[in-house]
Amino acid sequence: MDQFESKASAKLIVDAVERVLEEGRLAVLVTLIDAPRGVGAKMLVDESGQRIGALGNDQLNEVVLGHASRFLESREEARTFRVNELGPEPLQWQEARLLFERIQPDLHLVICGAGHVGASLAKLANAIGYRATVIDDRAEFVTRVRFPDERIELIAADSWTGAVQAVVGNGRGVAIAVVTRGHNEDEECMRALMATNPDYVGLIGSKRRTTIVIDRLREAGADNEQLKKIRAPIGLDIGAVTPEEVALAILAEIVAERRGGKGGPLSIWRREGS
Repeated sequence: MDQFESKASAKLIVDAVERVLEEGRLAVLVTLIDAPRGVGAKMLVDESGQRIGALGNDQLNEVVLGHASRFLESREEARTFRVNELGPEPLQWQEARLLFERIQPDLHLVICGAGHVGASLAKLANAIGYRATVIDDRAEFVTRVRFPDERIELIAADSWTGAVQAVVGNGRGVAIAVVTRGHNEDEECMRALMATNPDYVGLIGSKRRTTIVIDRLREAGADNEQLKKIRAPIGLDIGAVTPEEVALAILAEIVAERRGGKGGPLSIWRREGS
C-alpha cells in the first residue's frame, strides 16, 4: 500500500468512527500491532458486522470479523490477542498480534428528578466524566443556583414524556435514573422510556413502590422483556442512607452494568479461601 492509499484508508476509518459515535452505535477497532507485514493496518467492525478497512489478508480479515461480536459482548475496553487465539488462522499470521478497542459513545446519564438524590447523582456523575442531564417539571429545581456547574444540562419540563423522549433519543449510550418525587411522576417517566431502548433504566423507591409502577406499566401493555431490564429498586446494596450515598450506590450499579462488573467485593476470593 502506497502513502496515498494509506492516508485514504486512515481517513475512511476516522470518518467511520465518527459516524459510529454520532449515531450512538457500537464498534470494535482492530489494529495490527505485530506481524510479518502491514503493522498499523486497521479495520473497524460495527455491531451489525459491517466493516471498514482491512488488515492485509482476506483470511485474517475473516478471523477478526468472526471474533468482533464476541469482543463487544465481553464489554472489555481493550485487549490484545495473538491471531492463533482467535480460531483457524493463516499459518504465516499465527504469531501476529492484534489490538481490539471498543468504540462506543460516552455515557449520557439522564436523571429524572432534581431533588436531593438527583442533584447528588448529577454532581457525582459529572465528577467522574459522564455527561449528565437533569429533568424536572419544577423550574425552580433546575437552576444554576442549585447546579452551578454548566457542564450539567438542566431541563425544566412542561411534559415529562416530551422532555424524556427528546433527551433519550434511541437510548444507545444512555443510562436513565428515575428519582422523581412520587408515583405519578415516576410512572410518566417510565411510560416515556418504554418507547426507547436505553442501556440502563433504574427506578428509585421501595420494593412496594417500584412494584406498583411496574405493574401499571405492564397493565398498560409494556413489553415484559423491557420490564425485566428495569433496575428497581435502583442501585447496589451498600447500605446507603444519605442522598450522596444513594447517588453513589446508583452510579456504582450504572458503572457495573456498563463495564460488565459483578458488583461484589473484590476481596471475596480471599475470605472464601480462609
